Amino acid sequence: MNGLIEFIKTLGPTRIAAMGAVAAILIGVFALIIFRVTAPQMTQLYSDLTLEDSGAIVNQLESLAVPFVLKGDGSTIMVPAEQVARLRMRLAEDGLPTGGSIGYEIFDRTDTLGATSFVQNINRLRAIEGELSRTIASLDRINSARVHLVMPERQLFQRDRRPPSASIVLNVRGALGAGEIRAVQHLVATAVDGLTPERVSIVDETGRLLASGNDNDAEGVVSTSLQERIVGVESRLRNQIEEILNSIVGPGRARVRVSADVDFNRTTETTETFDPDGQVVRSTQSKEEATSSVDAQNQVTVDNQLPNGGDANEQPGDRDETSLTEEIVNYEISKSTRTQVVEAGQIKRLSVAVLVDGLYEPNEDGEVNYAPRTQETLDRIAILVRSAVGFDETRGDVVEVVNLQFALPPPADMGEISDGLFDFTRSDIMRFAELGVLLLISLLLLLFVVRPLLRRIVTPEERSPQELVIGPDGMLIAETDMPADAADEEDEFRIEWLEEAKAEGAMQASSITKVGEMIAEHPTEAVTIVRGWLDQAA
Repeated sequence: MNGLIEFIKTLGPTRIAAMGAVAAILIGVFALIIFRVTAPQMTQLYSDLTLEDSGAIVNQLESLAVPFVLKGDGSTIMVPAEQVARLRMRLAEDGLPTGGSIGYEIFDRTDTLGATSFVQNINRLRAIEGELSRTIASLDRINSARVHLVMPERQLFQRDRRPPSASIVLNVRGALGAGEIRAVQHLVATAVDGLTPERVSIVDETGRLLASGNDNDAEGVVSTSLQERIVGVESRLRNQIEEILNSIVGPGRARVRVSADVDFNRTTETTETFDPDGQVVRSTQSKEEATSSVDAQNQVTVDNQLPNGGDANEQPGDRDETSLTEEIVNYEISKSTRTQVVEAGQIKRLSVAVLVDGLYEPNEDGEVNYAPRTQETLDRIAILVRSAVGFDETRGDVVEVVNLQFALPPPADMGEISDGLFDFTRSDIMRFAELGVLLLISLLLLLFVVRPLLRRIVTPEERSPQELVIGPDGMLIAETDMPADAADEEDEFRIEWLEEAKAEGAMQASSITKVGEMIAEHPTEAVTIVRGWLDQAA
């Protein structure tokens, strides 16, 4: 311990303070680096949460002892990346997030056991509205939705019943098309008993009416549906043609436009055909009739009234006999009945316009030159287009293929990009940037803080210049440290001082030599002088 204490004393307070500062800085820097490197990487669990969902999720995370970070006024929750999938499944078991609405989980509560029928009906209505809101919000381009249902109760002794209706408020990204609006209407209508799509009104977040919910809009819906069918036919044909052309001229080097004339008339035709050569006996009826009569010479007797004509031996009169044969044959002529129904949507005429870019080939100087395509290539492309759209010349279809130079040339080939090794996500890049900043700060601390302090510790401590105090008799009587300012001035004029010291040393050496010679020549006088000095000192 004595040796340690002596070593500490030899270091001095300046070196001890420098060593403590260096140790504290190094410990702080390395602790910060270790903390940031070992800290879990936080990633997004859920975003755009309502305050109710955010509070419920935070309570669940606290009960599970999972670290989390809230951002964006609580609408975004960050958790460790390795626990995201497990936490989402765990929260899904509890029905979180609910999207700010309550679904059928409202009946899972135990406090609804003694609820009245009125409360149960209200809860059922809330559950249906919440489930529909969640389903609509799960569609693309729809951020959130609120659904309000009006379901009138059936009263006793009431013949007429008011149909249910619904109103929906949507928060959308961009604008919804007519087909998407009708899809929402049909989705809600089929989920509620007795509700028709025409009685579903839809409004967006800006207050713009998307669907009025009146039965009078049926004609407008029909016309819109017909127009959408035309667009669907044209889009399908255009995609088929572009898929073929992209394989020939390259992606984006062809433009295709299709105009379809569609017949929306629904026709029902019934035809009956009779074949006279195809006769078939349907029924045959035969009739034979025979009569016989005898003239008894105008005598009225009993024998005339008898069936056998009286006595056979009696002489008969004139006899009259007649016979009649009749046959009726009924024939059935073969008949065929044909009913043909032609549905709406038949294409009456097609017009296809195809614009194809030319070729771009580099010359000897490396410049890219444009070259048009040959007519043979254009004819082959036209043949492919006709086959793809089902070209019918009798219908009046037209297909035009034209080669023109596009305003913008094709982009230069940037080469293949290797995948797998340098595929970093945004979170990986931010992590690398954070580690790089920590490394830079560490290097700066080592260079500009730790290094000067270590140099101060290692460098030996220089003794300050001292001043000799000589009395009037030439004796050394004290030794004191010179002030720091004097030492600085001494350093500035050290060269001049050395020169003057050399000159004075030479003069003193010559004086001592002369004094020695005088003592050698006059020893008795020298001894007397020295004795006098001794007496004066005493």
